[in-house]
Amino acid sequence: MTQNENIWLSRRSMTLGITAAAATAAAVGRTDAQTNQSGDPTRVLAGKVALITGGPRNLGRAYAAGLAADGASIMIHYHDAGDRADAETAAHLVRAQGARAATIEGELHEMPTHSRLVEATLREFGRIDILINNAGRMVKKPVAEISEAEYDDVFGVNAKASFFIMKEVSRHLPDGGRIINACSSLIDGYLPNYALYQGSKAALEQFTRSMARELGPRGVTVNAVAPGPIDTPFYRAPEDAAAIAYATRLSVAGRLGTVSDVVPLIRFLASPASHWVTGQTIYINGGYTGR
Repeated sequence: MTQNENIWLSRRSMTLGITAAAATAAAVGRTDAQTNQSGDPTRVLAGKVALITGGPRNLGRAYAAGLAADGASIMIHYHDAGDRADAETAAHLVRAQGARAATIEGELHEMPTHSRLVEATLREFGRIDILINNAGRMVKKPVAEISEAEYDDVFGVNAKASFFIMKEVSRHLPDGGRIINACSSLIDGYLPNYALYQGSKAALEQFTRSMARELGPRGVTVNAVAPGPIDTPFYRAPEDAAAIAYATRLSVAGRLGTVSDVVPLIRFLASPASHWVTGQTIYINGGYTGR
């Protein structure tokens, strides 16, 4: 091959590379335009709708505000009338971000509630793109002291309700939808008195993996987020000072986590950028534990 032919081939390869890169950029641009109708590149969830169970306070409220900042409309589920004021506060935070919000009450132990949450979201917003299974129950006791009622309560919310809400939502999610399940770093723990909570969250982790396989062909991602101890009333309620001090020492920073530590991960998993992350349990705990 002559020197001129080598030069021509080199230039030809460069041209083809630039053309391919331009085509890729154009395709990405079309995808972004389809998923973000607001024209604001920071509001990557504009036009999307999220249903968040257990959304009135703590992590649920923070997730609602975080996704609203990215442009999503939010349906905030709360348990009963005692949570209504907190749910309205969460909705106010969403609206302050320029997003739409609605609230719905529901007892997650009752089977009709699962479909009702989805139907109400569809009536209010016309679609559902993101589910965050955030509601949870905690009982900290030795196995020898756990009653059947406590077992049914914890598994009824942490495992059964999450399963059937995923079932209902999966029928309506568009291609590229997102399911995010609230798991716990305790599923990898080796501590006494958490068997009931650990077992229920371990079931949810397995549901996550199976659903990721089932829904994956449609571009729907399903992931579990496993925080460590987060400094909220939910965490502190069953713990004494010694347990809190022990958990604090286990993180590399010598502190409990905060809701602001976890929200960025939720925003990422809900976004188009997370399309290649599915079927995973993601630990976010400051080194508290891990696999």
